[in-house]
Amino acid sequence: MDKIYDVVIIGGGPAGLAAGLYASRARMSAIIIEKAKWGGQAGTTEELENYPGSVEMPTGPKLMERMRSQAEAFGTELIKGEVTGFDITDKVKIVKIANGQDISTKTIIIASGAQPMLLGIPGELELRGKGVSYCATCDADFFEELEVVVVGGGDAAVEEAIYLTKFADKVSVVHRRNEFRAAKSIVEKALNNDKINVIWDSVVEEIYGDGIVEGVKLKNVKTNEVTDLRTDGVFMFVGTKPISEFAKGVVEMDQKGYIKADEEMRTSAEGIYAAGDVRVKSLRQVITAAADGAIAAVNAEKYIEKNFEH
Repeated sequence: MDKIYDVVIIGGGPAGLAAGLYASRARMSAIIIEKAKWGGQAGTTEELENYPGSVEMPTGPKLMERMRSQAEAFGTELIKGEVTGFDITDKVKIVKIANGQDISTKTIIIASGAQPMLLGIPGELELRGKGVSYCATCDADFFEELEVVVVGGGDAAVEEAIYLTKFADKVSVVHRRNEFRAAKSIVEKALNNDKINVIWDSVVEEIYGDGIVEGVKLKNVKTNEVTDLRTDGVFMFVGTKPISEFAKGVVEMDQKGYIKADEEMRTSAEGIYAAGDVRVKSLRQVITAAADGAIAAVNAEKYIEKNFEH
């Protein structure tokens, strides 16, 4: 491409889409590169009742669809591709894509998000897609009138357990502690659901089955007792890791790979910003991701005005 964009946005989740919207409304030329599903994790989350204004059709896919359409309507370009790295030796930066394409830009907003962590236990990878899932919205309907296990104790785990009760006959939530880390309102809703059974102080040691999930082996962390639980599916919600490998050595990160950025979303590299779940932050929600994206776009505009002649 001979064109030099004002901003290249990496990631098509709520942070990236908000950045695209704000950039395009400011008459900046903006392009979003997404390697997987538009909407990111939010696009696979059924319940989004805590996003302000999402009273009607409060689902992740619907909200992300509206965000995407809005960004496009203002002129944001959207393409599919995987970013492999950058060349930032000149004032005009180069974003490298796996297909060999290079995109020139004045600024970059990294909004690549985070992805589910693996437990790394026997049977997890072997049975992935064969009863092991990381997305209730994607796979819940496969388990209608069956029994499933949810692993985790945070907001995502408890929210998705509640969602799964719309399909499964029984949902067993396995949590290594004796209380949930999720918001109290969500916890109350879960504990009052007759279809949800909580197995406290326990971890999943193995997932087994002959070509399809048939059960899990559970270990009580206090007694070390190992028990067998028959189940038709296992949904993992044990945390996330940042999608930031392509930016290593370019911007400063913490030990886990989350990008360090200040309150203006500025990273350690001039003209490169980070927004959403990929950056170091205390709360990773759709509302904070969207806010990050807006702030990053506004500051990218200020950077261009200061560093490039019009």
